Amino acid sequence: MNFDQATFELPANLRALLTRHDDPVEASGLARRSFLKLTAVSGFALGVFPVAALAQDTSAAPAKPAGLKPLQQPAAFVHIERDGSTTITINRLDFGQGVQTGLPMILAEELDADWSKVKSVHGSNDPAYVDPAFGMHITGGSGSIKNSYTQYRELGARTRAMLVSAAAARWKVDAATLQTRNGAVIGPGGKHLSYGELAEAAMKQPVPEAVKLKDPKDFRLIGKPTGRLDAQAKSSGHQNYGIDMHLPGMLTAVVSRPPVFGAKVKSVDDSAAKAIKGVKAVLRVPLDRGAEGVAVVADGYWPAKQGRDALKVDWDTSAVEKVDSEKQLAQYRELATKPGSRRYDADVSKLGAAPHKIEAEFVFPYLAHAPMEPLNCTVSLEGGKAQVWTGTQMPGIDGVAAAKALGVAPQNVQVHVQMAGGGFGRRGLLTSDFVAEACSVVKAAQANGITAPIRTLWSREDDIKGGYYRPVHLHTAKIGFDAQGKVAGWDHVIVGQSLLMGSMFEPMMVKDGVDATAVEGMKEPYDVPMRLTVHHPKVNVPVLWWRSVGSTHTAFVMETLLDEIARTTKQDPVAYRMKLIGDQHPRHKAALQLAVDKSGYGKKKLDAGRAWGVAVHESFNSVVAYVVEASVKDGTPVLHNVTAGVHCNLAVNPKSVEAQVQGGALMGLSMCLPGAAITLKDGVVQQSNFGDFVVPRITDMPQIAVHIVPSADAPTGMGEPGVPPLAPAFANAVAAITGKPVRELPFKLA
Repeated sequence: MNFDQATFELPANLRALLTRHDDPVEASGLARRSFLKLTAVSGFALGVFPVAALAQDTSAAPAKPAGLKPLQQPAAFVHIERDGSTTITINRLDFGQGVQTGLPMILAEELDADWSKVKSVHGSNDPAYVDPAFGMHITGGSGSIKNSYTQYRELGARTRAMLVSAAAARWKVDAATLQTRNGAVIGPGGKHLSYGELAEAAMKQPVPEAVKLKDPKDFRLIGKPTGRLDAQAKSSGHQNYGIDMHLPGMLTAVVSRPPVFGAKVKSVDDSAAKAIKGVKAVLRVPLDRGAEGVAVVADGYWPAKQGRDALKVDWDTSAVEKVDSEKQLAQYRELATKPGSRRYDADVSKLGAAPHKIEAEFVFPYLAHAPMEPLNCTVSLEGGKAQVWTGTQMPGIDGVAAAKALGVAPQNVQVHVQMAGGGFGRRGLLTSDFVAEACSVVKAAQANGITAPIRTLWSREDDIKGGYYRPVHLHTAKIGFDAQGKVAGWDHVIVGQSLLMGSMFEPMMVKDGVDATAVEGMKEPYDVPMRLTVHHPKVNVPVLWWRSVGSTHTAFVMETLLDEIARTTKQDPVAYRMKLIGDQHPRHKAALQLAVDKSGYGKKKLDAGRAWGVAVHESFNSVVAYVVEASVKDGTPVLHNVTAGVHCNLAVNPKSVEAQVQGGALMGLSMCLPGAAITLKDGVVQQSNFGDFVVPRITDMPQIAVHIVPSADAPTGMGEPGVPPLAPAFANAVAAITGKPVRELPFKLA
């Protein structure tokens, strides 16, 4: 999605949600909002906090250029103390991907800040912190660095210009004669003023609308491997996450949720729960998807959990579908034989006459996100104003959902984004389920005379049994090709629930009945005549994007089928891919060639019983290629070595790119392991914790080397692209050993 700053507008639906009755939001999203000048003895900041600003006198604030939007103003993003310490606010959630370092690096580069004095904090649901490409608060789609690269460079350049202007005014010289270096302005004759000394005066300077950005050859931070700002806190155990939130007098709630999605409470016996010491209340509350639950509020997690365990709830499941995984697969197979919506409609009439044919079926199960920090949300409601503390990927959407659940005006809700211990998509959903639930608990508690803040916690079992999942997908393929591997026709069908139908994204991303997230990664970059049919059945299982979204299944299908064609026609799988890619996709070729060269593919002699596996895939505008070494021991596939070739254009922080690919590879491996599936019986999820929903352990981690293709082009996303190609590369190595293609995740070799 391209972003033109001159024409940027918040989406109409978000403008409507955020509109005050007496102060409508204009096209820019904030044109009539006040700017709040925050000054302190210790330093300066220009803040954009509309909720607080409405009651403030802002007449002393500097005039802002009419052409600048709140997300372009340094005010909300930079705070410089008198000692030069610089705090940079990030407009995203950091849940392990490293944007709490990457975004400050970009801003600090143009600011010429002293990196040793830089720290970062999370933002809020303030409109200044929207994604500049989407016009809404969102961390997702691997867009944090990609979408805010120019934004944060310009924020740094504007702040630097204001500091230089302040120094020029003090010295009474032309600003053009001054330079900046390492947190200071350098003047004629060796004059020197630190940013801390200039901060208060710089605050009074007008914000420049146009700024000149550095030539990339002059970068001193961007592109350099840089340690993370949060590394010490995390490695020493001092990092606080949303789950660590503590407020004076705070209570804790856990919720008993129905065993079948959407079910309601028929009756509840709470006498035993109320008898447990520390339990303050037992409350019936509305839940996501029209369901009902029972919340136990106590003075700590343990009494709340004990109280929930003591509940006797009779659930009404009569009005909801009870999904059974075996029956669902049979229904999907039947649906795959029927006409459906089309994504590609190539002529496949020559398929039947081709000398070689493949007919394949692929099955992909539901997957839980299973972040290491379970879901949590703390809510305080006082005087009609609410504060929410949680690790969220969509604080703007969550703020509106909180307002609705609490019965207050949206402008009276402030969402404090907290560091999160993983998420993989689970903390960014349009229904705001865990936030709305926490707010419903607080509203019910206040109706029962409890006014304390309440932290609602999910257990691991709650998350795995009652959350959202990566959808089940069924693929069927019929392919005809000749002895050279030239495809005569490729007839393909995908069956799976839509992630976007019924959401605000449907007008943009659902076309002719096809959800774009379900088919991303199909066909490209390979020049093959494909007819692609898609079915989106409605199923009573909540589904959500899972790290790398549709590419989790499409990459596996494409890359294993291409390998099978290469094996059938006795061609090297790398050479075959290069031939099919042609000259139209140089980034794919560069990433694949780098992985091949660095791995020793085709040159290094492998240990007995080992084989090479190869895959390359683009997602979120970045390309990752894997060359792996694997074996099969006692019928179990073993992954030994992984070499990655990555093309993400300019790597802002190569250390973060390396970490993201390592983590992505491990998550890709998780899809392959026996037990990595969510299944249902009579509507009930059968898995509950890491004992029966398998995730990789440290002993499963292969040796991995990450290599980045050099580039000076603007960066593309890296949070998700490391996931998709790992499973097919591993499967291709296994197929080379066993002679049988792998058609199901998790792997089943029997």
